[in-house]
Amino acid sequence: MDSQDPRQLLAQRLRGLREDRKITQPQLAHALGDSKPLSVPLISSWESQTNPRVPPPARLEGYAVVFATSRSFDGAEPRRLSPDEMTDEERRAMTELRQELMHLRSDAMRATVSDPETVAVRPVSEAEKSLSSGFWRYADGNTITIVCAGWPAHMLSKMPYTEADDPDFIELLTYSELDALFELYGHLRAANPANQVNLRMADKLTSDDYTSHLVSLGGVDWNKITSTTMQRLPLPVHQVADWDPGGEQYFQVEENGEIVKHKPRLEENAAQSKGILLEDVALFARAVSPFNRKRTITICNGMYGRGTYGAVRALTDARFRDRNSECLRTRFSNSDTYCILMRVLIVNGTTLTPDWTTGEHTLFEWPG
Repeated sequence: MDSQDPRQLLAQRLRGLREDRKITQPQLAHALGDSKPLSVPLISSWESQTNPRVPPPARLEGYAVVFATSRSFDGAEPRRLSPDEMTDEERRAMTELRQELMHLRSDAMRATVSDPETVAVRPVSEAEKSLSSGFWRYADGNTITIVCAGWPAHMLSKMPYTEADDPDFIELLTYSELDALFELYGHLRAANPANQVNLRMADKLTSDDYTSHLVSLGGVDWNKITSTTMQRLPLPVHQVADWDPGGEQYFQVEENGEIVKHKPRLEENAAQSKGILLEDVALFARAVSPFNRKRTITICNGMYGRGTYGAVRALTDARFRDRNSECLRTRFSNSDTYCILMRVLIVNGTTLTPDWTTGEHTLFEWPG
C-alpha cells in the first residue's frame, strides 16, 4: 500500500500517538475500552502498515481524550479522563486532536470499502465531516440546554392553541425565537448524536440545566438567561431594548474611547407601526459559563427575531458554517470568552446568513 494512501496516513498517525507516549498496544486497548479492554488485534489492525482498517468515530473520540493530556499516563495504566476532570487547555487540545483524526478518517473512508465495526460502509460525506468537527460539536457525554423566552402574556393570549388545557395545545407555540430554535435544535442533534439536547423556558431552568452547556436565544428584554449572563460576563457589549413609544433599541460598544450605538435599520411603512426591517443587529458570544466553569454558554441575540436567526445560521448554514467556524478558530484561538456583533440583512423578506470572513457583516469583535 502506498505510504501516502489516506488509510495509511491515519494508521501512521494513530501508531505515532501511541509510540510517542511509549505505551503498548495492550495498554492502549485497556484505556480505550469501556466496560472491558478492546482486543489487541483490533488496535493492531488500525495501525497496520500494510492493510490498515479504519476505526469508527467513537474510537477516534477515545484517542482524542486519551492523548489530549499527559495526565492520561500518570498512573500505572493509561486511562481516559472525563471532560469534567480536564482543564480548559486540555479540552481545547482534545477538540483539536479529534478534528484532526476525523479529517484523516474522512479521507481514509473515501479510499476504503470495509469498516471493522459496521456491516455496510459508505464514504463519509462533506456534511458529516463538517458536523463532526464544527463549532456546535460537544464532547460525548455532555448535556446541551437551549434556552428561549416565553411570549409575554398579552401576546400569548392572542395566539391559538397556547392554553395548556386546550385539547389542541401546542407547547412550542409558547416559545419565542422559533425560527432560530428549529434551526439550532436540528443541527445540535445531528452534530451530537451521543448527547442529550434539552429545550427549556428561561424562567423554568433546574439546577442541572444551569450547569450544562447553555445556548441562550433572544435578547435581554424577554430572556432572563441572556440578561443575567451578560451582566456576569466581561463582555464589552450592552443591549438597550426600550420598546416604549419614543424608546430606543440598539447594541452599545466602546471603540477608541467612544461609545458607539449599532441600531437596526427599518424602512418606514404606513401599514406597519414599526416599519419594515431591512437590517438587524445581532450578537454572537461564547464564554466559560458563570454557572459551571467546565461548561460553556453561547448567546445568539438580535434586536429582533431575524437577528437571532441570522446569528444561529452563521454556524449552521452548510454554505457558511465551515468558513465562519474557521474564522472563530483563527481570531479567538487564545480566548475562552469572545463575541462578534454583526449586521443581518433581510432582502425581500428573507433573512440572509452573515459571512464573518468578508468584514461586510461584522460591526465589532472582541477581543479585537
